[in-house]
Amino acid sequence: MSETQKIYDFMGLRKGAAIFSLVLLLVSIGSLAFNGLKLGLDFTGGSLVEVGYEQAVELEDIRDKLKGSGYNDAVVQTFGSPTDILIRLGSDHDPKLGDKVVAALQADESNEITLRRNEFVGAQVGEELREQGGLGMLVALAMIMIYVAFRFQFKFSVGAVAALAHDVIIVLGFFSVLQVEFDLTVLAAVLAVIGYSLNDTIVVSDRIRENFRKMRRGTPIEIMNSSLSQTLGRTLVTSLTTLLVLLALALFGGEMIHGFAVALLVGVFIGTYSSIYVAANVLIAMNICKEDLLPPEKEEEVDDRP
Repeated sequence: MSETQKIYDFMGLRKGAAIFSLVLLLVSIGSLAFNGLKLGLDFTGGSLVEVGYEQAVELEDIRDKLKGSGYNDAVVQTFGSPTDILIRLGSDHDPKLGDKVVAALQADESNEITLRRNEFVGAQVGEELREQGGLGMLVALAMIMIYVAFRFQFKFSVGAVAALAHDVIIVLGFFSVLQVEFDLTVLAAVLAVIGYSLNDTIVVSDRIRENFRKMRRGTPIEIMNSSLSQTLGRTLVTSLTTLLVLLALALFGGEMIHGFAVALLVGVFIGTYSSIYVAANVLIAMNICKEDLLPPEKEEEVDDRP
C-alpha cells in the first residue's frame, strides 16, 4: 500500500450502518408480510393483447377507454415503439378478448387499430414461475456460500451470503412498499443484483484477506479500514458508471424494461453499500483474526537417511 494512501474510518460507522440496515430490513420484511408484492401477469395469470396504431397515441387515452368499457385492471404500455401498445388484463381466457379490446379502443377513434397478438397466461404457469424463481434464488445463495467458503474462509461465506440476502430483501421490499409491478424482468434483475453484489464483495474480501496476511501490525478494524479504503476507488467507479447506464435505461428505455432498470438501480446502490458495511460488519462480529487467514503450515520433511 502506498504511504500516501488515505485511510477512511469506515468501521467507525459500523454501528450506525447496522441500525440503518436493520431498519431497512424490518420495513421490507413487514411490507412483504402485510402488503406482499404486486405480481405481474407472468405470475398471476391473465390475458395479454398487443395492438398496433397507425399513429402514436397517448397511453392515458387508452386507459380511459378501457376503463369506460369495464377493463378497470388493464395495464397499458408501449412495446418497442409509440405505435405498438401492449395491454395486460387479469381476465379469464377468452379467444375473442383481443377483438373486444380493439372494438372498445376503435370507438370514436380515427386512428386505425390492428390486433397483433392475443395470448393467455394460466395461473398454474404463473405459480410454477414463482416457485421456480424463488427456488433458483435459494440455490444460487447456497452455491455462493459454498464457493466463498472454499475460496476464502467460512466467516467470509457467512458475510457474503448475509450481504446478498440483505440486498435481495431490500430490493423486494422496495417493490412491495411502492407497490411497483413485479414480473419476470424484475426477477431477472434481482438475480443480476446477486451477481453484481457478489462480485463487489469478492473484490473487497480478497483485499481484506491479503492485508490480514501482509500487515504485521494493526487491529482487525484497522486492517478492515485499510482494505476498504484501497478498494474504494474501484468500487465507486464501477458503481457510478453502472448507475449512469441504468438511469438512462430507466428514463428512456420504455415501459418494457422500466421495472428491470429500477430494480437494478436499487440493487446496485444497496449492493455497493452492503459490500462495504454488511459483509465487513459480519466479519467483525464473528471476530475475524489473522489466525483465521494464515495459510496452513507445511510439515517439515524428516530426513531418515543414516
